[in-house]
Parts: sequence; structure tokens; C-alpha cells
Amino acid sequence: MVEDGALAPVIPLFGRPASAAPAGGEDRRTDAAPEVWHRTWTEPAAGRTGRVDDVESSTEASGPTAADDRGEIAAAGEAALLRKLRTRSLSVREARTILVERDVDEASTEAVIERFLGHGYLDDEKLAEQLVHTAVERKGQGRMAVSRALSDRGIARAVIDAALAALPDDERERAVEFARAKVRSMRGLDRDVALRRLSGQLARRGYGSYALDAARTAWDEFERPGRSSVRFEP
Repeated sequence: MVEDGALAPVIPLFGRPASAAPAGGEDRRTDAAPEVWHRTWTEPAAGRTGRVDDVESSTEASGPTAADDRGEIAAAGEAALLRKLRTRSLSVREARTILVERDVDEASTEAVIERFLGHGYLDDEKLAEQLVHTAVERKGQGRMAVSRALSDRGIARAVIDAALAALPDDERERAVEFARAKVRSMRGLDRDVALRRLSGQLARRGYGSYALDAARTAWDEFERPGRSSVRFEP
């Protein structure tokens, strides 16, 4: 119960209750610093330590960076290149194209290429040898066709020339052999028509200057079987 004439104690809405003024109205203040009141909207979220800028910097640090994105893209491109190499051999240019098409940056592309060269996954010289063997032995192609095929795969001119130089010098013999296999399907045609068609096939196979000569040789043998192509001087 409050005595008559005495002031009721002040009860603040926030913070620690203030000491009641003594009787007689004398103000007794302490030297202790008053407790600072923080508004609720400035207080950090639970588990955080402080200011808004600290929270923002923490969020930025934990988020993905541009370097992370480049690394993920490069890893995905390298995996795609490995899958391609499991199914067929690739030239260096073809491998680089696959990486570029998957948005791998230039520095990462060159790093992957160098690593694959070091491991032997990419080797243009071996690829050229394989392609030449397949073209000549299985497809019966001439040097010109083989050269175009390797060039289309992005193999350097010097590597192509070295691979072709390893072939035996039997271009004409192979052209005649190919023509002999095709001439039977031209039975009944006029000679000029047959030679034109046969030499065209030989040219498309890459036999170049040997095409017409090989076509004539094969046609003559077919038209007059048993005739020797060897001539003896009297």
C-alpha cells in the first residue's frame, strides 16, 4: 500500500526496473551505465552472432562461385569426352570441339587435352595409321581419298603425309584390282560408256591419275579373256 504523499515506483516497460526515489525526493543515481535496449528487428537470427552485414557475407561465402561453375562444366565436358572415346578414336581437333560445344572454357579445354595426350587417350599419329589401314585394306581406297578422309578428321597435313608415305608403292595395282572387281557388272555396255563409269568409280575411290588407265586395263581383260597384257618385241 502506497503511503500518502509518496511517489509510486516507476516500472519501465523495457529493461530493468528503476530504483524507487527515496522519501523526500532525493535523487540517488548510481554510476553504473544503463543497460542498452535493442529493438527486436536489429537482433540477429537464432544461432548467428551479430550484424546484418555479417549474415550477408556469410551467405555470399557459402554460395556457388564462378570458379565452382567453371569447374563443374569442365568436369562434365571431360566425362562426355571419355564416353566418346570409349566408342571410337578421336583426333585432337575432334576432342577439342566436343569440349567447346559443352561450354568448357579455353583454359580448361587445353588442360583436358594436354592430360589426355599425356595418358595416350589422344594420339593423331596412331589414329592416322589406323585410318589409312582401314581405308586401303578394307575399303580399297586410293591415296587421294585417304588423304581427304584424314583431313576431314582434323589431322595435320604433316601427320597425313607421314602415314601415306608408309604405304607400299602399289597404287596402280590396287586400282586395277578394284576395276577388275567392278567390270563384271558392266557386261553388255558400250566400251566408252563402260570406261566412263568405271573410271568415275575409280576416281571417287581416290585413284586419281590411275583411274582411266586402270579402267582400260580391266575392260580389255574382261572383253578379251585370256589375252596377256605382256607384249613381246619381235
